[in-house]
Amino acid sequence: SPMDSTQFTQQLVQMTGVEQQLLTNDLLEKLVTNTGSGIQTSVSLLGKEVRAAGDLAKLTAGKAEWNFKLGADAADVTVEVLDSAGKVVQIAKLSGDQLKAGEQTFAWNGKDRTGAQLANGGQYSLRVTAKDAAGASVPVTNYLKGVVTGVEQVDGKTLITVNGVQVGWEKVTSIAEPVKQAAANDDTTSNNTEASENPPSETAG
Repeated sequence: SPMDSTQFTQQLVQMTGVEQQLLTNDLLEKLVTNTGSGIQTSVSLLGKEVRAAGDLAKLTAGKAEWNFKLGADAADVTVEVLDSAGKVVQIAKLSGDQLKAGEQTFAWNGKDRTGAQLANGGQYSLRVTAKDAAGASVPVTNYLKGVVTGVEQVDGKTLITVNGVQVGWEKVTSIAEPVKQAAANDDTTSNNTEASENPPSETAG
């Protein structure tokens, strides 16, 4: 009868609702697990030098630096510095070795196209357009490189801080121990150690 079919439909809807709830619970559990592992993994990156996909840099002490990789030799490379609103504040043409395939670095002095020095603390992105001798596009990959100084959880996403810029930890492509630049200090430290060890040995003798 029509009544039976209606009841049957209601039961089906209820069953579907229960299944959806079970699936939602499963997804929540996975999300919590992934979030936890993300934070744990990211914390282990603190103090490590990483490379991560990204095109942001922070203007610090009147300068900013970006890293990018050219997929092939280029005949023409144009770089544009954009502010957080997407406005182009500086344009430059690269030359010489910066047109060669491989890893490249672009350093910016923090000045806009009128020559005015922009304020420190702002985040800027780099847009790189590369073409070969035939005018065809050359693939470009932007990335950040630096030491991880912070880890934060925002809206379920784990973000790490590199060079003052936040980036998703899943964008990290390589990890390394930072290069120690304390060679000059090592001599001083060893001398101090020797000096501190001498008095006890003399006393013991």
